[in-house]
Amino acid sequence: MFNWFKTMILMAAIVAMFGFIGAAIGGKSGMLIALLLGGGMNFFAYWFSDTMVLKMYNAQEVDEASSPYLYNMVRGLTQRAGLPMPRVYIIDEAQPNAFATGRNPEHAAVAATRGILQMLSERELRGVMAHELAHVQHRDILISTVAATMAGAISMLANFAMFFGGRDSEGRSNPIASLAVMILAPLAASLIQMAISRAREFEADRGGAEISGDPKALADALAKIDAYARGIPMAIAEAHPETAQMMIMNPLSGGGLRGLFSTHPSTEERIARLHALARGAY
Repeated sequence: MFNWFKTMILMAAIVAMFGFIGAAIGGKSGMLIALLLGGGMNFFAYWFSDTMVLKMYNAQEVDEASSPYLYNMVRGLTQRAGLPMPRVYIIDEAQPNAFATGRNPEHAAVAATRGILQMLSERELRGVMAHELAHVQHRDILISTVAATMAGAISMLANFAMFFGGRDSEGRSNPIASLAVMILAPLAASLIQMAISRAREFEADRGGAEISGDPKALADALAKIDAYARGIPMAIAEAHPETAQMMIMNPLSGGGLRGLFSTHPSTEERIARLHALARGAY
């Protein structure tokens, strides 16, 4: 219920922001257009943001026939968690990573890269997929997917500001539009960080350890992913840094504006908590 409330607050804030920027750029007409655009984006984000993200990463849906190893693993973990069977996808990327998306457990999907399938042992991969199913179980997949979509929409609004208000009739720079472009991308990152608590990764780690029954497996997987992911770029994530918070490990190279979109706690702390959980001390 709390995640649902945060999602509604985020959607309302997006509409208000669209209206404010639209008014600053085009007066009442600009505000009306921006409000309609913001409302449309909210509708789209709720119903179709998961599909958009999966298409963005060119994720391919698999079943028991096309990928029995991954599909049967997810099915077994889903049964242990008492969840509906999600759709299962593979992303043709070398970087080891995974994410969950969807608006609720009945309309959920989990995706894993080919890199993570090749790099991790079966035990470690079970820990990772259990982590993603914990996100589904905790019902925080909606807000993470909506936040990613809305951050992309804010970037689109910045382009809108430059195109329609970048210069006045005499060709001079419009300070309002320039200011909007300067602040919108960092604002998008701030909205994500307000909406997506880093604590949710700790809770998904804990929930994933409970689903798999093997906290050390997830700890070992996180250590391995962290060691390799930094050296293997993921071009799609770099082009759309707002989606980074959906992954089990931050896929961005870091530095510059991309660093603003980091919403993951330190891997060392996550591993330490998992080891403590295995010892019964957490």
